[in-house]
Amino acid sequence: MKANASKHILTVLAVTAAAFVMAVNKNTFVDTAGLYPGGVAGLTILIQRLFSDLLHFTPPFTIVNLLLNAVPVYIGFRFLGKRFTLYSCLMIVLNSLFTDLLPSYIITEDILLISIFGGIIQGAAIAMCLNAGATSGGTDFISIFLSERRGVDSFSIILMFNAVILCAAGFLFGWDKALYSIIFQYASTAVLHVLYKKYQQSTLFIVTTKPVAVCNAIYNISQHGATILEGEGSYEHCERNVVYSVVSAAESKQVIKVIREADPEAFINEMKTQKLSGRFYQPKED
Repeated sequence: MKANASKHILTVLAVTAAAFVMAVNKNTFVDTAGLYPGGVAGLTILIQRLFSDLLHFTPPFTIVNLLLNAVPVYIGFRFLGKRFTLYSCLMIVLNSLFTDLLPSYIITEDILLISIFGGIIQGAAIAMCLNAGATSGGTDFISIFLSERRGVDSFSIILMFNAVILCAAGFLFGWDKALYSIIFQYASTAVLHVLYKKYQQSTLFIVTTKPVAVCNAIYNISQHGATILEGEGSYEHCERNVVYSVVSAAESKQVIKVIREADPEAFINEMKTQKLSGRFYQPKED
């Protein structure tokens, strides 16, 4: 019970911190340069600017953002997990409120610096939220749903959604801000790939004299199986076994650690998996 309570508190704190950082980034960098961060947040900003130009009235970020997140939140509750979606709802509400309540502040007006560093901050905040067991809402729900169903990298899907929003923004308000927004999105996605690896895979080749123990160690940590291949060492010409397995990149360090415990003499080669086809176990969100 204490462990669950501590985990819940840490998740709420991480989600709150991520929501605050994203709101500050929006009010400090995104608004200063007139960028579009992508996803539902970017669509919200696009709608606000449309209302401002056409009707001379800017609806609150909170109202528009919450309305646009209604369908993605339903997808989360229906297909991804109730606890995961509740934490994500907390993130959506806090981020919306912080965005409306926090004042705007200009650090620099250099649009290139804003695009790069604003994107880095955005990516770090989203990664903090995802690693805590929540999303920033909107397209994250849809991309994770498709990732679990299709087994593809979720951030490639996010990038496609964002491209549509940026094209609309460029057509309506000018291509210069839309093009700088692509730099913002690229920096954000690059940081996400480094800090959040759940939907990335690593291929492991382990040369070992204890193949069964190594396979058991891999399964106990990752719930993934392995294949034992027979081979021959080219130097000593003695029999060697090669264990082949694919695991989540987020778990690879822990998996390698238990392999070392099972066979301290094992030779391990880890490679990034570019594309995976077939059944691959992916734990569901709570």
